[in-house]
Amino acid sequence: MTKKPPIRLGVNIDHVATIRNARGGAHPDPVRAAQLAASAGADGITAHLRGDRRHILDADMQRLKDEIDLPLNFEMAATAEMLKICLEVAPHAACIVPENRAERTTEGGLDVAGQHNYLAPIIRELMDVGIRVSLFIDPEEHQVHAAKSTGAPVVEIHTGAYYEAAIATQPKRIAAEFDKIKTSVELANSLGLEVHAGHGLTFHNVQPVAALPEIVELNIGHFLVGESVFMGLGEAIKEMKKLMQDARTGGHY
Repeated sequence: MTKKPPIRLGVNIDHVATIRNARGGAHPDPVRAAQLAASAGADGITAHLRGDRRHILDADMQRLKDEIDLPLNFEMAATAEMLKICLEVAPHAACIVPENRAERTTEGGLDVAGQHNYLAPIIRELMDVGIRVSLFIDPEEHQVHAAKSTGAPVVEIHTGAYYEAAIATQPKRIAAEFDKIKTSVELANSLGLEVHAGHGLTFHNVQPVAALPEIVELNIGHFLVGESVFMGLGEAIKEMKKLMQDARTGGHY
């Protein structure tokens, strides 16, 4: 049996900041959460600085860069404001995502095919200073091809529709959405792109996705922060990582 490569876990700490901002003040501190995530085995930290600053704040991004040893993945909309801030913070990576102020969370992938000419120079500017760029896209073949054509080295496949099918307990829909993920992941890998995935992944649905050998990294946040209420953030991260590793090494799932 061919040994599958290891898989990384990026922990998104946005919603630690959501809890902090609900009351104001400094507690709970998302940077402390990132440090705890590192000690629990996370391979990277993701944070989304939104235009409306609903959770992560500008100062959080700078502190994350300065105070954690793990790679920082700066999620951002493709705006002049966010490009300027990202260049100033100089994170390890930037993941470009769509952003709609009325949404509760990111509702879908970036339309790279429709915005290619707008996105390409932003991607080049980030890459020119050594920031590794990923594009958050739906599991659609034309978006994978469009992502490749921008020159970005990484795609992150949006797994939200797979999650929605799972919570609706619709087996045929779950299978169909998973097939879309699998096809897009295989295509992206065949084109030479590094493949990440995320959104809506939980203890219950992560393993089929983690078992796909082409995926290098999963980025998970909301579920881990929510589960930390019951079992602690460190233990939630350890359990997620174990499930991912078991799936990758052929363990039962």
